Amino acid sequence: MSNAAIYFHPEGYETARADLKGRHVAGESFLIGFFRHSGLDSFACHIDRPELAGLFTDLAARHAPGRRVALYPTSEPSKLAAVGCLFVPGPGIDHYAWRRRSRDQRGYSLCGITHTTSESPDNLGALATAPLQPWDAVICTSQAARASVEAVLRPYAAYLRDRLGATEVPMPNLPVVPLGVDTDAFGFDPSVRAAERAALGIGADEVVVLFMGRLSFHAKAHPLPMYLALEQAARLTGKRIHLIQAGWFGNDAIATAFAEGARRYCPSVNAIFLDGRKPEVRTRVWAAADLFTSLVDNIQETFGITPVEAMAAGLPCVVTDWNGYRETVRHGVDGFRVPTVLPPPGAGADLADRYAAGLDNYDHYIGRTSQISAVDVQAAAEAYTRLIADEGLRRRMGEAGRARAAALFDWRAIIPQYLDVWRQLADIRRHAPESAPRPPGGDGNPLRPDPLRMFQAYPTRVLEPGLRLVRADGATREAVSNALAILQADPLNSPARAILSPAADLVLALDALNPPGLAVDDLAALVPPERQLLLLRSLVHLMKFGLVRTVEPLAAREP
Repeated sequence: MSNAAIYFHPEGYETARADLKGRHVAGESFLIGFFRHSGLDSFACHIDRPELAGLFTDLAARHAPGRRVALYPTSEPSKLAAVGCLFVPGPGIDHYAWRRRSRDQRGYSLCGITHTTSESPDNLGALATAPLQPWDAVICTSQAARASVEAVLRPYAAYLRDRLGATEVPMPNLPVVPLGVDTDAFGFDPSVRAAERAALGIGADEVVVLFMGRLSFHAKAHPLPMYLALEQAARLTGKRIHLIQAGWFGNDAIATAFAEGARRYCPSVNAIFLDGRKPEVRTRVWAAADLFTSLVDNIQETFGITPVEAMAAGLPCVVTDWNGYRETVRHGVDGFRVPTVLPPPGAGADLADRYAAGLDNYDHYIGRTSQISAVDVQAAAEAYTRLIADEGLRRRMGEAGRARAAALFDWRAIIPQYLDVWRQLADIRRHAPESAPRPPGGDGNPLRPDPLRMFQAYPTRVLEPGLRLVRADGATREAVSNALAILQADPLNSPARAILSPAADLVLALDALNPPGLAVDDLAALVPPERQLLLLRSLVHLMKFGLVRTVEPLAAREP
């Protein structure tokens, strides 16, 4: 069975945070689903800092007791070959591809995922120029997400052909695998529903519409179409309607704008705001609702997990016909999809230009774009009206959605798709030709060259095989060792502590540096091949402080 080391950092998986976003919720849910449903005997994590190991291990023990956990530090990426794949919780796998090229490109696969594609198209373009291999992939969470990635890569590939005369620009594998949920967590008995509604002062015959997610008019969903449509539905049905907006605001000004907007545009609806960052709200508020709505109009999202959570909770959905929502909610079956409209291509070129120039930040860029993303208010009002007026329709659509969520979007169904992607990448890695092999002796990343190669024109001399070295005049090996220990303890030399040879190798070299000295290549041969270059730079460090010198005096180079 295929496995992958999970690049683990709380930024990708932790939901206990003030700046909670959908990708954090999706990341945490994925990790728990992976532990529970992968069927693997052991898990692997790729970590930047040792203290993160405990967090990953604790999560694994909580959700998959008794499984082994292997730790792979980012300082030693070659060891990932033992797992065969590295999974990164974002689309930017170019950095990891460049690091891998400095080692063995066939050692392991890379697999990323799209949570948002709007913030940095540069990262997407880098997928065309980085040394990605046929055995790498970026999982797209929806067909819409894949289309947005291709909308960047295809014209960028054409540019590379025109600019560089490239005859071939390899494209990354872009398999589509949706996000998942733990559908078992969304089953509520009637007592929970009664308690949640009673706590909010909601009567048994009154209708509750729920929105769950970030409360952001510029980065998630502009609320006015929802407010306007619900006001129409309230007047047409005569029902007492409560709109629960369970989420979180970026600041007080946004909170005020939402509250005032609700009073102004849907005065017939009782607007309730709850803090969706609280786990008890995020898990139980579904039980209070009769239907779910999310009229998302923003380009920053690629899938949208909340409609799937709503379906798992047995709620019919009124959502926009937008990005991944189109692939989750079936119009007329699980709920209704409300039509949306964008201006034609070309009408937003100035928005991209302002963002590229730094005149607009990311929030301004997506916020301005959302202002010209239209939602059909009349269609939304009709959908709300039908569901508010017809309890039987709500029940039928809710049951259909619950069955769909369990069959297609539960992690039990999704995790095997991840494993299958990783298995396919492993099969490709065994047979496909390597793209852009590293030249012998060259740098893996030409834009991050070995500084000793890039700046070899700076010094008088480079340490070459025939150059003979000797200990400083009259210095014994013990004297040099003692002097080195003093120098290494000096704060002035703290940067050197992590980059020099082990003490045993230095002792071997110092023993061999008796007069008349020894050639550099003979000195290097004293230690195993994998430590020879480390020894050579350590010898130059000793030369820096006059503890070792060249046998023949060096003469300054002519300019």
